[in-house]
Amino acid sequence: MIFALVLLAAYLIGAIPTGLLLTHLTGGGDIRQTGSGNIGATNVYRSGGRKLGVLTLIGDALKGALPVLAAITLLGYDPIHAGAVAVAAFLGHCFPVYLGFKGGKGVATALGVYLVLSPLAVLVAFLIFAGLVWKTRYISLGSICAAAAIPLLVWLTTGSFPLLLTTLVISSIVILRHRANVQRLFQGTENKFKA
Repeated sequence: MIFALVLLAAYLIGAIPTGLLLTHLTGGGDIRQTGSGNIGATNVYRSGGRKLGVLTLIGDALKGALPVLAAITLLGYDPIHAGAVAVAAFLGHCFPVYLGFKGGKGVATALGVYLVLSPLAVLVAFLIFAGLVWKTRYISLGSICAAAAIPLLVWLTTGSFPLLLTTLVISSIVILRHRANVQRLFQGTENKFKA
């Protein structure tokens, strides 16, 4: 019963639309009506400025990290429980009940989850992400490649099969939610990052 409540709480926390709330509170209107229409940090950065983009990134990452940390504190560390809570928080961000199940792509929330489950894997994945963004200026390409690499990195750093399954589920959804970006990358029409 406690585990079920923790899962529900993780989903509801993950479903909080950080970017949408921040842009509303600062008078920026509905972020879904500007730029790419996405509620995530990249669109908030492009449409609302660096400060709001960074705050959205932090908020979305915390939505992934805090539920997993809370679950470990309340239930003790069990990779199956931790993984299930991680997936619940991540799904909350991607399919939020508050927004008719239309949410973000999940990169920042996945980052928060992975920071708790395997910080070393995140470090290597970040180097992949940063290197690709620096070289190509495509945030989407860096995100997709880091998402593709993280399951192997988590497996190598933790040796945990439940956490491998967790990262496979999360990373697969991240990549699927970037399919329009993949199409634009092949067409040469994807937006490049401007610092």
